[in-house]
Amino acid sequence: MPRPFVAYLRVYEPLSVLDAPLAKRVRAAIEGGGISRSAVGERERELWLRSQLSTPPRLLPGESANGTAAADAPFDVLTISPAEVPTSEAASVGPGPLVCPIDLRPRAAAALVGFLATAPAPLRDAALAISPDAVRARASAVMEELSGGAVHVISTTWTVPLPWFCMVDPDARRVVLAPKDDPERQLSWRVAMADARRRVARALAVVKNSIGDNGPAKVLHDTGRWLEHFHPHSAVELDYGGLVQLLDDEELLEDSSAQDVHAIIDALEAGEAEDVAGLYQQLREFWGGLAIRERHN
Repeated sequence: MPRPFVAYLRVYEPLSVLDAPLAKRVRAAIEGGGISRSAVGERERELWLRSQLSTPPRLLPGESANGTAAADAPFDVLTISPAEVPTSEAASVGPGPLVCPIDLRPRAAAALVGFLATAPAPLRDAALAISPDAVRARASAVMEELSGGAVHVISTTWTVPLPWFCMVDPDARRVVLAPKDDPERQLSWRVAMADARRRVARALAVVKNSIGDNGPAKVLHDTGRWLEHFHPHSAVELDYGGLVQLLDDEELLEDSSAQDVHAIIDALEAGEAEDVAGLYQQLREFWGGLAIRERHN
């Protein structure tokens, strides 16, 4: 079975800056072996399916029948070393280890709130066994349990929001070519938190001045606010995740999305509308191919 077609934006914080209860759980998870980046998508799918196939079904992964967090719920953590994170002269990362709790239960809760806000009533009624008000209350309670007030991971299906590319260094891309069904196949970037915040702030200022507050500007604003929840010596990772199964080796190697987004920001700042249009068309053609596959599925 293919991995889920999910891309990720992750924050890795220094273990030493976490509050005591979270740090204790993270240390226990690391001592238990942790989880590899390549296994994350399948692990999340397994835990979600397990929650829905239980009797009775659980509203969220990792909870008991009464809706509280299960004492034996899995707690998964990704770890990296500060040495694996490119930094500018103005940024620093660490000390290590840098840790990223998967935060699956609160992420699922946030997704439920989004589902309630966008799904038509017949679909909500078919998908949920309890009232929307009860779902919203339980989901909100779960999100309020988060240490620091924000999940460490944001994920998207079938695509990567183009504004995310503004925070990475295009030349710091990590590519691992392997068969499409090999979980080690990857395309990702890592960046110091200070560099990510600086680039997002610059992109937001340029975009708002050029095309207004909606669309890309809203994504940049929300992303910047999310980054502010975390320690300034953290690292950020943009990972294509399971999307690499949809692209052949040549497409992975020739993907210029990060370069194109940076060039668009420069062109907007310089008022070069024709350059913006051409670069945007390149991005539209590349990511449009994945969007077509989503519609077919």
